[in-house]
This record gives sequence, structure tokens and C-alpha cells, in this order.
Amino acid sequence: MAKAGKKSSKPKPKVHKDLQGLDIVIDQFGEIKANMNIEKLNDFLDKNVDDKKLAERDDYEELKKGKKKKK
Repeated sequence: MAKAGKKSSKPKPKVHKDLQGLDIVIDQFGEIKANMNIEKLNDFLDKNVDDKKLAERDDYEELKKGKKKKK
């Protein structure tokens, strides 16, 4: 006998205030579906996450400053 359709009562994870309401789902074809504009997500990541691949460069600090001035 199949179980009745119960919705899981998992608590929502804590997120940064700029990302409140963000919901990301990967569908059956592997496509990422988000309820927030991808450009907004990229801007958030650019501001708040250091790029590990670029950290080894000598001019990394200048690159970081250049991103912030761009806006």
C-alpha cells in the first residue's frame, strides 16, 4: 500500500537578507529553475564571494576593486 502524500515539514534554511525568498529547483532534465533573476544572483555572488581561482593572481586586489567601482 502506498503512503499518503505527506509534505515534508523541513524548516527553510537561513539565508542572507538579500536572498530572502530565493527558491532553486533542479528539474528532471537537470535544468536549474529559480524564482529570482539570475543577474541579481550573480551580482550578489560577485559582491560577497571571493573567486578562488583568481586569488593566486598578483593583481587580484585591483580586480576586486574594479568590480566594485563598476556599479
